[in-house]
Amino acid sequence: MKKKVLLMGASGSGKTSMRSLIFSNNPASLTARLGATVDVEQNHVRFLGDLILNLWDCGGQDSFMDSYLSTQQSTIFSHVGVLIYVFEVESRNMTKDLEYYKDCVRALRKYSPEAAVFLLVHKMDLVRGNKVQVLEKKSKELRVASEDTPITVFGTSIYDESLYKAWSRIVHTLIPNAAVLSKHLTTLAAACSATEVVLFERTTFLVIATSTPSTPSTSSIPFSQSHTPSESLQSTQSTQSIPQSSTPTTSSQSTGISYTSDLYNGQDGVYDSGPHKMDPTRYERTSELIKAFKLSCARVREDFHALEMELPEFTAVLDELTKNTYVLIVVHDPSIETAALKLNVRLARRKFEELQGDSLVS
Repeated sequence: MKKKVLLMGASGSGKTSMRSLIFSNNPASLTARLGATVDVEQNHVRFLGDLILNLWDCGGQDSFMDSYLSTQQSTIFSHVGVLIYVFEVESRNMTKDLEYYKDCVRALRKYSPEAAVFLLVHKMDLVRGNKVQVLEKKSKELRVASEDTPITVFGTSIYDESLYKAWSRIVHTLIPNAAVLSKHLTTLAAACSATEVVLFERTTFLVIATSTPSTPSTSSIPFSQSHTPSESLQSTQSTQSIPQSSTPTTSSQSTGISYTSDLYNGQDGVYDSGPHKMDPTRYERTSELIKAFKLSCARVREDFHALEMELPEFTAVLDELTKNTYVLIVVHDPSIETAALKLNVRLARRKFEELQGDSLVS
């Protein structure tokens, strides 16, 4: 089953960089080497088994945009599942950007009226003032330009977890029965006496579903806004292990990124409601950190298979669930052993392989 995804926006807005970061697993530090997209670059990304994202990265130069809206209009805008339009937050040509955007929305409604529209206000790291206020102002401007078209707006940057959050939400809309996966993750969480269970796609490590679906709001999730009608970290790769620390913080020296207990123990910023006060950005931060760790493993020619964490505040196991997914189980009960969690994952594999197949039936 193929899902066509249009990635559009002005030249230099950051479209190709985010695609490289999410789908090619390149670090943000290497995106400066990427050149501008010429015309349309098509990529078929196998996301979940038979679900293939047909990603059209459309060059944003004026000559290309004019062509998309005239001679290529039916080709570009037909059979679209999702339009992702990227705006540079400090664009000096916002008026022209909005005109092109409005023309694209009109064409989309003509050829793919059921397509979802996501708008990314990108390069938020460049904003010097109050980022929330800047995003709110941009969002109002984009809602006016969108007229009656339902939109979802995200503020994003390649240098933090906001980009993973946006793309996880986008991909989630393309999985027909994601709610069924969430329901069974809740069952798995109950069997493990887990606080939370999270399902990640294997390659991109984007979040597919969780056992505790949240209700995002601008107050709890930075830079997003919707408009719609024991103290060790051990890897079970072949021989590679992570240096142990005497503190609840462990890190990979080659990535320079620390994985701290605040993600699932609520010690950083705004927290989810609940007894454990978990960080609302924990999914995206986990995605970012695990991808960095996988890159570190690749540098020393080791394969990443699974990961265990035993901290004073919580225990976590990340393991392969199906051939296309990883599952993260987080437990705050210190009496529960990681071996029991891993056993439950093994027992659940066959069922989730069946569910994944069922959820991808078009």
